[in-house]
Amino acid sequence: MTVIETRGLSRTFESRVRPRGFAASLKSIVKPEKRIVNAVRGIDLEVEAGEVLAFLGPNGAGKSTTIKMLTGILHPSGGTARVLGLDPARDRMKLAMGIGTVFGQKSQLWYHLPASDSFRLLGAVYEIDDATLARRTGELVERFALAPYLETPIRKLSLGERVRCEIAASLLHKPRILFLDEPTIGLDVVAKREVRVLLDELRREDGVTIFLTSHDIGDIEKVCKRAIIIHHGTVVVDESMKELKHRALKRKRVGVKWAGPADSSLPGLEPLKHTEDAAKYEVDTTKHRLEDVIKVLADRGEIVDLTVEDEPLEDIIAAIFASRSEEEAHVAAGARA
Repeated sequence: MTVIETRGLSRTFESRVRPRGFAASLKSIVKPEKRIVNAVRGIDLEVEAGEVLAFLGPNGAGKSTTIKMLTGILHPSGGTARVLGLDPARDRMKLAMGIGTVFGQKSQLWYHLPASDSFRLLGAVYEIDDATLARRTGELVERFALAPYLETPIRKLSLGERVRCEIAASLLHKPRILFLDEPTIGLDVVAKREVRVLLDELRREDGVTIFLTSHDIGDIEKVCKRAIIIHHGTVVVDESMKELKHRALKRKRVGVKWAGPADSSLPGLEPLKHTEDAAKYEVDTTKHRLEDVIKVLADRGEIVDLTVEDEPLEDIIAAIFASRSEEEAHVAAGARA
């Protein structure tokens, strides 16, 4: 069952151009110069019930703008969107009953109140009866281990504790879709791991559809099953995480440490970094056989440690962005010519 569907979804913003010089400033008062910013450009996507989707892109790619259109906060400038069969722009109140949202940079909890009070207020917002709210709060407190700080004002909680409360609050009304915009931003390693475990549990046990944006590659690898990458407001990649990781198979990171000083230079292969007794290489397996590289390294001296790793997913995504930017630059140059 498709729970999110967009066709040609677009959003433009109009902004004033800041004039330079006194004369231009006076002119702008009478007739301000404006420019159009295309934040999202014709996005087509479909998300099935129970999917865990990573929605990725560099800053300014249009991720948050897309989420705001899918949740009804912003109206699209063009195209259509359907979320749970509803038009977010026209049916925002009805849609709110079926979705939950967590924005890493903005809290839905009241800063000076304990989480328990925020839960009661949100229960009234979502029109949850007292008995159901009490049962649901108890379930979430137990699942998210909130009991030790449920009565503590939000302002006194650590960031990790607050995020746990934020996610729990977004689930009070049992939404079918959970939108998460940078939910682990600023969290330490332990807190991030806890949040990822909770999200995976939601997927497995409750079948919640999770739509996640994050710059943290750990969130993507540990939680998501599918990735959509956008760049300058358009979709450039839409594939499973397994397929995305498969891009890494042609490149390997080989690290070696010898028992003593050794020559780290290899024919046609420069080390990424090296010392007198260690080196690290990036090997393109379409050009160099991994077995041959390891044999040459062994011939250089006694090996005491050897590692072979896939290219980090973060580097793969960065390469996709870079190649897309190069393509756009070539197109722009051709247009000018």
